[in-house]
Amino acid sequence: MNALNTALQQAQQTAQETSLSSPQQLKTQLPLSAALNLQIAEQRQTIQKILSGQDHRLMVITGPCSIHDPIAVLEYAEKLKQLQSKVADQIFFVMRAYIEKPRTTVGWKGFLYDPMLNGSSNMQLGLEQSRALYLSIIEKGLPIASEILSPMATAYFDDLLAWGAIGARTSESQIHREISSHMPFSIGFKNGTDGSIQIALDAIQSATNPHQFMGVGQQGMACMLHSTGNPKPHLILRGANSGPNYDITHIRQMQDKVKGELPALVIDCSHGNSAKNPLNQPEVLLSIVEERAQSNVCGVMLESYLVDGHQKISSDMVYGQSVTDGCLGWEKTQQVLLDIADTLRMHAIQRSA
Repeated sequence: MNALNTALQQAQQTAQETSLSSPQQLKTQLPLSAALNLQIAEQRQTIQKILSGQDHRLMVITGPCSIHDPIAVLEYAEKLKQLQSKVADQIFFVMRAYIEKPRTTVGWKGFLYDPMLNGSSNMQLGLEQSRALYLSIIEKGLPIASEILSPMATAYFDDLLAWGAIGARTSESQIHREISSHMPFSIGFKNGTDGSIQIALDAIQSATNPHQFMGVGQQGMACMLHSTGNPKPHLILRGANSGPNYDITHIRQMQDKVKGELPALVIDCSHGNSAKNPLNQPEVLLSIVEERAQSNVCGVMLESYLVDGHQKISSDMVYGQSVTDGCLGWEKTQQVLLDIADTLRMHAIQRSA
């Protein structure tokens, strides 16, 4: 009998639940204005034109590996906004604003899940502060990007994002492909950690098509969702455990193995392409830009923050430094972006000569 009571108590503890606002309730609490809604729609169209080759500019998705300090994030956003005015003829910025982080085993899962960074896991506060922060970034005129990780979270932010990514470990997931087909913004799929692009190519094909699948509706209830297909799914090359795959040789080898043309390419300058050293990202980026005329690279991704490197979560943290993957500091980020803007201008003059 004691064993049965213990089992029942354990089952009750496991079944503990904490209610959260529905997506509709959060959107009513923190609404998107008509003017900002139009701004996001225009930015999504710009991204689709870049991915389609109708807009010659290079899309640069840049920002911290993950958000943990809204004040530092908004300072970064302001700097990025000011830099955009200097390079707008050649570069279109999308700010990386990741609120979820996949974990190999355990660890801090991101601002959405634990905004206090202390294990309290106040997800209601995480939802509210994440949406409020997104709105503040958008109000600066910047489009924002995030990784699509939890399908349950997408309905809370689907009206705010201009671009999304599916990670190397989830590109093969059926539900992530279905969710991507339902999102109104372009989504990129990363190649596998082994370097294979086939799972990403299969994901792109799946996300392009309509689906009917189970999901969470705006009222927070389980429902059947009907998707029409993603507006512009594309391939993200993020390198592999064995090394980089961003150079023109690798891209041509991929092309030889694919029937027809490769999808539009976005190259992640971090992860396997930088040997997981954030300070290698400028070298990767400069190489991509030099070879861009020979490839269909439409965009790049940078892990960048105010301060180089990364740190552990503690009671005495460095302001503006990542608590997940290491990032390139702002001064280095700004310099390499100014440099590639000059290089892109020179290439444009050479093409027109």
